Formats: sequence, C-alpha cells, structure tokens
Amino acid sequence: MNRRTAREKGIQALYQMDLSGAESAEAVENVLDGDESDSSYLHKIVAGVETHRDEIDAIIKNNLEKWSFDRLAKVDRNILRLAVYEMNYSDDVPAKVAVNEAIELAKYFSDERAGKFINGVLSKINQSMD
Repeated sequence: MNRRTAREKGIQALYQMDLSGAESAEAVENVLDGDESDSSYLHKIVAGVETHRDEIDAIIKNNLEKWSFDRLAKVDRNILRLAVYEMNYSDDVPAKVAVNEAIELAKYFSDERAGKFINGVLSKINQSMD
C-alpha cells in the first residue's frame, strides 16, 4: 500500500477512533477489511497520532484563529492530527509534503473550503516550527 492510500485509511481509522473510542489496532483492522498488502505505514501513523494525541491537539489549538477546536468537523480535526504528526514526528516526511497531502485529503473527505482551512492552519504551524 502506498503512503497516499495509507493516509486515506489512516483518516478513516482516526475518525473511527474519535467517534467510537476504538483502539488504534482495532480501527486499523476495520479499515483494512482483510486487505493483506503492506500496511506498516498505516499502523505507524495511526498509532503515532494516538500516542502523541494530547501534544498534537495542543499544537492545533494554539494555531487556530477565530475558531475553537471543538467546532472543527471530526474529519478535519483528524486530517490536521495526521498532518501535525507527520510534520513533528516523521523524519522521512518533509513538512511541505505533509501539508500538501492533508490538503488533498481534505478535498477528498471534506470539501474545497476545508482544504483552504487546513492549508491555513498547517502553514501557521509550519511557520511556528521554523
């Protein structure tokens, strides 16, 4: 499975965890639905977000302008979580790639406005990391 597919399935797993409180391993198994292809990156990103969730959420909260974390759509919140995880904890994913992938995920799972919103928040986070 390529990384784009892993990210798409990762968003589905994170959304499931957010909605039902499922554990990461269970959520990943649900989205894989018997797919036996290499899912190591999927497992890595979902477990990573779960492990660092409090720190990731704090970063997102600190970079939201005129918007509260609780008002974020669940799918948008999880796209941001995944991107912030990759930006902060994945040495092999450049921040620019994480931002671009998050925008594409927002366009796929949400809408055009969500893509612009995600871009704005992640660009601010990226600038604060420099």
